[in-house]
Amino acid sequence: MLRTLLRRRKKALSSEDVTVADQPQVRRAVTAAALGNTMEWFDFGVYAYLAGTMGKIFFPTSSPGAQVVSTFATFAAAFLVRPLGGLVFGPLGDRIGRQKVLAATMIMMAASTFAVGFLPTYASVGFLAPLLLLVCRLVQGFSTGGEYAGATTYIAEYAPDKRRGFLGSWLDFGTFVGYALGSGLVTVLTLTLGPQGLEDWGWRIPFFIAGPLGLIGLYMRLKLEETPAFKKEAAYAASEAGAAEGGAAADPHDEAAATGRGHLKEIFTRHWHAVLICMGLVLLYNVTNYMVTSYLPTYMTVTLGEDDTTAQLLVLGTMLLVVLTITTVGHTSDRWGRRPVFLAGSVALVALAVPAFLLIREGGILLPAVGCAVLGLLLVCFAGTAASTLPALFPTRLRYGALSIAFNISVSLFGGTTPLFTSALVEATGNDMVPAYYLMVAGVIGFVSTLFLHETAGRPLRGSGPMVETADEADRLAARSRTAAGRQARDLWIRLRHPWAHRPHRDRRD
Repeated sequence: MLRTLLRRRKKALSSEDVTVADQPQVRRAVTAAALGNTMEWFDFGVYAYLAGTMGKIFFPTSSPGAQVVSTFATFAAAFLVRPLGGLVFGPLGDRIGRQKVLAATMIMMAASTFAVGFLPTYASVGFLAPLLLLVCRLVQGFSTGGEYAGATTYIAEYAPDKRRGFLGSWLDFGTFVGYALGSGLVTVLTLTLGPQGLEDWGWRIPFFIAGPLGLIGLYMRLKLEETPAFKKEAAYAASEAGAAEGGAAADPHDEAAATGRGHLKEIFTRHWHAVLICMGLVLLYNVTNYMVTSYLPTYMTVTLGEDDTTAQLLVLGTMLLVVLTITTVGHTSDRWGRRPVFLAGSVALVALAVPAFLLIREGGILLPAVGCAVLGLLLVCFAGTAASTLPALFPTRLRYGALSIAFNISVSLFGGTTPLFTSALVEATGNDMVPAYYLMVAGVIGFVSTLFLHETAGRPLRGSGPMVETADEADRLAARSRTAAGRQARDLWIRLRHPWAHRPHRDRRD
């Protein structure tokens, strides 16, 4: 009992141990990180809404169904290299800093998306056209491997503990704003140019817009400072290295941990449970996300035969619903916790996926709109909570690397392949309810993963001290910590002086 008490005793915090958030810098960090996600998902929105058109342009020799599958196969190919990008950018972000890596990913992402607008068509150069499209998608996927994990890490390490859910939700707010902008632009082009004009030259316009967006995002990210948590971790590592140089030889284990190989070994040996939880939650979020954002427009037009404009407007309205509710969900997770939100969303996904798709299958406007709204509200349960939940699974010194690897493996295997697998299964089986069953499986996996998730709302990130909004709050937290530490020390002293006083009556010896 005494050994347990000694092991669990807490050191009193001083005001210096508590980080006070720089509010203007927090706002800049959230804006710059969210803008990168806006850029990334602008491309996804464009690609999803142009899937049918680009299938005709780059894969004209196939049947309409096969064109869609080929287009989504190119889309999915980008996700195959995302784990490689995570392996490169994640550990690099833990070594040289989050800000530098996020600037690099922005450059690569914007350049590759911009380049798609200049690609020749199959009619001009034959097989070279889809090959060049694949190259652009691979560069996009590689850069994205370091984007989301880095952006969530950056915001989480800047956000006060009590507002991490709300501030983190703005990252995915940028996600769906980007998707809405991209899909909305394609909808406007479809209405103004018509299908033929869009196929002839209008499809290039959205990709050209990516260039200026990328320059704005790069400028904002270059103006950012490094996160307080990374600065403290870097200072601690430097002091440890200085102590090793001036005194005894450094521990080989510590030297290995400073390398990428040592980080990878530690991630998969000491933090494997967090990796699995992260992958399960990412699967839940991204299967739902890509089902709604990337596959649903094509499902309604190609599989159900709906009008292009109707399908586009329905999904665009769903994205606007997500945008309007996502920060409310983030704020709710700060108040009630991350686990309840994920658990409720998982159960609802299993229960409501089939009814939602039955409504969408009815045709028209009203019933499909209700079905899309149900899917949007299910999606926002995960989107509004993920950015504050996932970074808290890992300690500061390897957070970027561990999150990049776990996130991108799960997205590559399950998330980004959702449109490809679902369209292929619908094509093979002829069953247009396959997407609903796919979502139900994701809901079950997400529910099991959430059962093993420890609640992190309102608590400091692993490996970091508390983060608060004001200096007064820091003083109050330090005072409470000193009081708690003093009470614990008093209890320990009493037990050491009177070891029999706190034992059950049956254990005493008269």
